[in-house]
Amino acid sequence: MKPRLSPESIIAAVARDMDMNGSSDWSPVAEGEESQAFAVRFGDDEYIVRINRSADGFHKDGFCYRRFASPKLPIPEIAAIGRLDDEYAYCVSRRAPGITVQDTSPAELPSVAGAVARVMEAIAGADMTGTERYGPFNAQGIGRFASWRDYMMSILDTNVYDWEAVMPILDRKRIARYMQPLEAFAPRCPEVRRLVHGDFGSNNLLTDGGRITGVIDWSEALFGDPLYDVANIFYWRTWLDCMEVQARYFERQHPEIARHAEALRSYQLRIGLDVIYQSAAAGDMRFLEWAMARCGAVAGS
Repeated sequence: MKPRLSPESIIAAVARDMDMNGSSDWSPVAEGEESQAFAVRFGDDEYIVRINRSADGFHKDGFCYRRFASPKLPIPEIAAIGRLDDEYAYCVSRRAPGITVQDTSPAELPSVAGAVARVMEAIAGADMTGTERYGPFNAQGIGRFASWRDYMMSILDTNVYDWEAVMPILDRKRIARYMQPLEAFAPRCPEVRRLVHGDFGSNNLLTDGGRITGVIDWSEALFGDPLYDVANIFYWRTWLDCMEVQARYFERQHPEIARHAEALRSYQLRIGLDVIYQSAAAGDMRFLEWAMARCGAVAGS
């Protein structure tokens, strides 16, 4: 459940820990699924303060800023990470200018699509020196899996995903149809190891209308095939206008991706099965029904 703490108590604790004067103003900003977020001004500097029960994602953001930020990959500086109490952690990052790509007007989205693609190239081209393994990684840059194939197939592993626990509200035959292409893809799964954002293309990208000014929230980042980020855009294209515009950009400007149709389909199904599982576990029937229908369209069933 998302924390609901008063902004005044949060900002007072952060200002105390960072040895700053009290904030001159604050305002709520777009929040994540599990976190509160505020824009805060301390003196002449603007920050984003986020609150979550776990600090793990914040420390991962810090690692990605220190390790991968560059002019071509603008990751906001993590200024401080701390705890408000035994239950809640906070993260303070420099505020990047602009609005999210998701909040960009439909008329302006085509002008941003090229910048999104260039940032995606910068992510895929990041220097991986000093990192290890595949899949989701920790704040030390160590992936959870021995291979990219292992990560891909972990969605089928009952030790990782307790499918039987959520199966009573699912259609077992349909889930099996979505899993079958992944099993068939396994022998041909490419062992590519590059940086992958893992949740790319909408509310985790900030833009000033012509360029990407910030790539935020690296909690889902992976080491693996960068085509996974493209697949994420394709999977969500019917849910968000910004994803549809970006998907069309890739289809038009990079027709060569059609050669990777099997991988794109498998990656979309892997993403979709995770959404199905999480939605079923949370009892979110509306989102679950959409995800099931989307996987059906991707699988061609």
